[in-house]
Parts: sequence; structure tokens; C-alpha cells
Amino acid sequence: MLLLWLVVTVVFVLARSAPGDPVLMLVSPTASASEIASARTRLGLDAPLAVQYARWARAALHGDFGTSIATGRSVRAVLADALPVSLFLGGVSLLLSFAIGVAIGAFQARRAGTRSDLSVTMATTAVAAAPAFWLALGLIAVFTYGAARLGFPAALRLPAFGLHAPGGVPSGSAWLGDLIRHSILPVGVLAAIGAAGIARYARSTLLDVVGLEAIRAARGRGLGGARLAAHVLRIALPGLMVLFALALPGTIAGSVFVESVFAWPGMGRAMTTAIVARDIPVVLGATVLYATAVIAANLFADLALPFADPRLRSDQP
Repeated sequence: MLLLWLVVTVVFVLARSAPGDPVLMLVSPTASASEIASARTRLGLDAPLAVQYARWARAALHGDFGTSIATGRSVRAVLADALPVSLFLGGVSLLLSFAIGVAIGAFQARRAGTRSDLSVTMATTAVAAAPAFWLALGLIAVFTYGAARLGFPAALRLPAFGLHAPGGVPSGSAWLGDLIRHSILPVGVLAAIGAAGIARYARSTLLDVVGLEAIRAARGRGLGGARLAAHVLRIALPGLMVLFALALPGTIAGSVFVESVFAWPGMGRAMTTAIVARDIPVVLGATVLYATAVIAANLFADLALPFADPRLRSDQP
């Protein structure tokens, strides 16, 4: 709780101290000084910074994060609309990232030092280092506009923007199919970047495990094939579990640029829109959500490690 309080306090001070006046974005350009002052009083921005913080903190402790300055909606409603979108996009991408990344890392670990290992390492390094928005725009250029210019049928052109096709949201199986088609490019970008980073970690982790005395002893006893691979993965599981736990907050906050490029109304897009509009209540509400997710993920990793690694259990001699 102390860490969460520190993070939120720092963000509050920085947000309130940033240049620019959010009131000026609400009133008419021809508004008089009295109208501007009245709007500032209505929003509670005329009070000293300490008073503003005390008011916000007291309300936040009761689950009230205020009202969006830009839209007039409650911050909870804004975040409630955006969070499921980010959870879907980030959750699917995270699962694909780990499934693909661990598989690639295992492939490299079995062929460590070979040309194929070097080639895959170069490819994963390039993908992991590539900016997400650059990959997103590249995929749109190839699979949306490029497919159209090449005369591909409409069914083979991947949509680039939004959750659904314009002209009304379909229902039933058509709704699911349309959502899947619109998800391919954004999920593909996030999964590719995530899998590239996880593959590099998995490769080094598995190579370290293979070099352990326990694995050499298992080989000496004739253990091989799938049984040896399962033994290696079991030993490497704690490290991979920690990586998974630390990546969990990315399901909420890790798709800012991708959501902006593909016009997905998730947390990333809501946050960037709020920052541009100086919508401080939304920024603070999202910060509380982000910080809570990060702290909870670290706590989950600490609590889950003893179950994955018996050596860390307190009841072991």
C-alpha cells in the first residue's frame, strides 16, 4: 500500500504541475475571465494543491475517482469501458507470446551454437527491438492496403481499424468472427514482440538448466527424449513463472501504441487521450489501476514461487 500511495502521489503532483490549464480546453475560446474562473471553481481546481490532493485521496479511498473533465462521465465508467478491451487484447497476446516464445527458446537451446540458433537469435532480437507502432504500420501496409492493391478478395484483406466493421455491430457467430478478423493484426504485433523477448529469456534459462549437474546425472541414467525435456522444463518453471507474472500488467498497459494505431478503445488509448486533453482524473484513475496491477503481479510471483520450486518452501529442511 505504501508503494501504491507513493506512485499515485508522485503522479498527482506531476499531473497538477504540468504546464497548461485543462479548464481552457473546456470553455469557449471567447470565454470571459469570470467564466473561466467559474469553471475552475466547479472542477475544484482553484484550491491549493494540498487541498486538491486531500479531496481526491479521500474520494479515491471510497472508490470514487471523480469525473472526466473531457467527457463528463465518471472515471470508473471510462475505465470500465476500456479495461475489457485491453484485457482481451493483452491476455490473448500474452498467452500466444509465451506459447510461441518458449517453443522458440527450446528450439534454440537444443541447437545452441549452430547456424539456425544464430539466425533465430538475430530475428528475435530484431523483432524485440522494433517499435510496436512501426510493426503495426508495416502489417497494415502489407495485409490491408497491400492486399487491396494486389486485388485480393475482401475476405483475405485484414481489417486495420476498430473492433468491428463500420455499419453496425453484428450479432451471434458473425460478431465473434468479425472480432477475430479485427484482432489478427493487433494481436499479431503484440504476440510477435512478446514472443521474441520471451524466446531469448527461455533460451538462456534452458541452457543454464541443461548444464546443471542434475540434468547431466539424468542423462547418465539413460533419461532422454520427452522425459528429459519435461524434467528440464520443470526445473526452469520458476524462472518462467516469474517472467509470466511480471508480464501480466502488460495486459493492461502494454498496448498503448498498438491500440492507438489500430483504433482500439482500450486502456492505452484512453490514457493517451486523457493525457492530450489534460483529463487529470482519468490519468489518475488509470495510474491507480496500473500501479495496482504491477504490485499485485509481483506479489503473485512471490507467493507462487514456493509452489513451483519446492526448495523455497519454508517447511523444507
